[in-house]
Amino acid sequence: MAKRPTIHDVAAVAGVSRGTVSRVLNDDRYVSPAAHAAVRRAIAEIGYIVNRNARSLVTQRTGSIVMVLSEPHEKLFEDPNYSVTIRTAVRRLADRDMSLVMMVAGDDGDRDRVIRYVRGGHADGVFLLSTHAGDRMVDALVDIAIPAVALGAVIGRESVIPHAAADDREGARQMTRHLIEAGRKKIATITGPMDTPGGIQRLEGFADVLGRKASRKLIEHGDWTRLSGESGMARLLERTPDLDAVFVASDLMAAGALATLRAAGRRVPDDVAVGGFDDSSVALSTHPPLTTIRQPLADVAEETVRLLLALIDGAEHVESVILPTRLIVRESA
Repeated sequence: MAKRPTIHDVAAVAGVSRGTVSRVLNDDRYVSPAAHAAVRRAIAEIGYIVNRNARSLVTQRTGSIVMVLSEPHEKLFEDPNYSVTIRTAVRRLADRDMSLVMMVAGDDGDRDRVIRYVRGGHADGVFLLSTHAGDRMVDALVDIAIPAVALGAVIGRESVIPHAAADDREGARQMTRHLIEAGRKKIATITGPMDTPGGIQRLEGFADVLGRKASRKLIEHGDWTRLSGESGMARLLERTPDLDAVFVASDLMAAGALATLRAAGRRVPDDVAVGGFDDSSVALSTHPPLTTIRQPLADVAEETVRLLLALIDGAEHVESVILPTRLIVRESA
C-alpha cells in the first residue's frame, strides 16, 4: 500500500521549508507568490490531502462556516434566490478550501439547534440569510462573539451585524417610476414581510414615488411565496377592481399575481401591468415574461462572504455594502 504523502514530502518537492508549507496551508499572507505557487504545484503533483483534524488543532479553526436560512424548510426549494446565494457562497469558500454547512431555522427548535451548533465551536463564522426583525438567535450569536454577517440588513442590529444588500428602496423607485411613465394611474403593490429589510425598503421606495397616492387599499403584504402573490392580488382586485398596475416585491410573488389576473380575465399588460423584483429565473418563465428589477444577487452573496472572511481573518470592523439595481423591461409592463 502506497504511503500517504506528508507535509515533509510537499516541502521537499516544492524546495521550501516545512514552515513555509504550513503557512501556505493556513492562508498566511506573509508568503511570497513564488513560494505559494511552488507549494500548490507540489500538493497537486504528489496528491497531498490536508488533515483537517490536525490542522484545526493548530489553527483553532474548523474550516467551515454555517449559513442560516430563517425561513420554513419548503422555501429553501421554492425560491430560486436561495440556490443562487448558496452556489455563490460555496464557490467563493472553495477558493479558501472552506466548506459551507447549511442550516434552516424556521422555528424555535431549529433556532436552538443553530445556537447549540455554533456554541459548540463547529463553525468559524455565520452567514445569515433572510433574517427577520426580533430574531432572538441573532442576539445569541452576538453573545457568542462569533464572526457573523448577513445578506440583507438585520433590522435593529445593523450596527453589530455587517451586511451586503441590493439597493431595495431605489429599485422599488425605479419600478414605480417606470409604471407611471407607462401611463398607469392606479398602481398597487404586494410587499414582502414587513419584518424584513426587503419588505420595508421596497414599500418605502414605492411610497417615495407615489406619495399620498400610495393609499392603504392599494397595499397588500406577502411572504415571498407564490401563494401569497396569488392571494394578495385577489384581495387587491376585490378592493380596487379598477387598478391598472401592480408592483410585486419579488418575482416569485409576481408569478402568483399573474396567475390570479389570468383567472380573473385580466390581460397583462393591456389591462394590468405587472412589475417584479429580483430578475430571478422565474422572471423568464412567466407568461408574459416579467418586467422586473435586477438585483445583482450573486455579487451581493460574494460581498457577504468577503465580509465574513475578513472578520474570520481578524478584521475588527468591516463596512456594509449596498449594490445598485437595474430596471429590466420585458413584456408584462
